[in-house]
Amino acid sequence: MIVQDTEAVIFDWAGTTIDYGSFAPVAAIIEAFEAFHISPTLDEVREPMGMLKRDHIQTMFEMERISESWLQYYGRGWEEQDIDDVYNIMEAKTLEILPQYTDVKPHVLEVMDFLRERKIKVGSTTGYTDMMMEIVVPVARSKGYDPDFYATPNRVGNIGRPNPHMIYENMKQLGVLDKTKVLKVGDTKADILEGKNAGVKTVGVIEGSSIMGLKESEFRALTEEEKQHQRDRVHAIYEMVGADYIINDLSELI
Repeated sequence: MIVQDTEAVIFDWAGTTIDYGSFAPVAAIIEAFEAFHISPTLDEVREPMGMLKRDHIQTMFEMERISESWLQYYGRGWEEQDIDDVYNIMEAKTLEILPQYTDVKPHVLEVMDFLRERKIKVGSTTGYTDMMMEIVVPVARSKGYDPDFYATPNRVGNIGRPNPHMIYENMKQLGVLDKTKVLKVGDTKADILEGKNAGVKTVGVIEGSSIMGLKESEFRALTEEEKQHQRDRVHAIYEMVGADYIINDLSELI
């Protein structure tokens, strides 16, 4: 897949290179909504995964069931201030728990070695804010994962996925001009759409993804038939949003 003239691979973070299953955002978002007497389902939490976190919260507010639940409890529709209030709790909780969710996913380090040996640049984008990444980056680095550059929505005018701005910033900082020589690797629909909107090739990772939503121990405990069912389910979602390549895990990137 990594062709001879590839100049840069741009990875997502949670669910792609760290935090198997992308559980840090899930835990924080659920707790934030529950503080306001709204209990979101896992599907509702994971549907917007990969977006700028405030956009993620707003997208959930716009979901019919959550919007109706808010109206029923508070006797009024939600407002912009409500988005900010939920976001503020989510942000505080995320900052508190992030250090617990920085384990590097399987095959990441061997892929990094492969890229380094071939002088392929390694970029990254994320739905996390600058403040969150100030926690994540040093811990991930201490565990061996250290991309050449990372862009947050904060660095591009608070414009998150599925907009392509973070990919463009990576290309600028890494000195890559040709979009055909860039791969974007991620674990959410927003990741794939971000890459497509930037005009680069996209790669969806199945195992450990936010879409699959299983811990590593949970996935390993499945029967082979159950594992294949999960792979097929996630594969279909990546196909639906137009991923150029779909891989089971990062070892297949090589």
